[in-house]
Amino acid sequence: MILELADIRIQPGQQAAFDQAIQHGLNTVIAKAKGFEGFKVNRGVESPERYVLQIFWTTLENHTVDFRESPGFAEWRAIVGPFFAQPPVVEHFELVAKSVN
Repeated sequence: MILELADIRIQPGQQAAFDQAIQHGLNTVIAKAKGFEGFKVNRGVESPERYVLQIFWTTLENHTVDFRESPGFAEWRAIVGPFFAQPPVVEHFELVAKSVN
């Protein structure tokens, strides 16, 4: 499994609208993508215009090729892109260790 981690900065005062938009985009666009396995979204406490989006993919290519080269990517960006104060910083990670609950 691959973790896509996106550090998102939005325009001040847009948190409530962005919260709705990102949830809508994740549920209607991203969740239908090939290899999608789940997501988490967190908003900054000290910096409420900062969000950390985690999307779990089966493979790296599911994100970088299958999704990014699909019409869904443009649809996703149309939903969340207008809120961005700057382009998100996106990186990918592999699991090394995990807690057992």
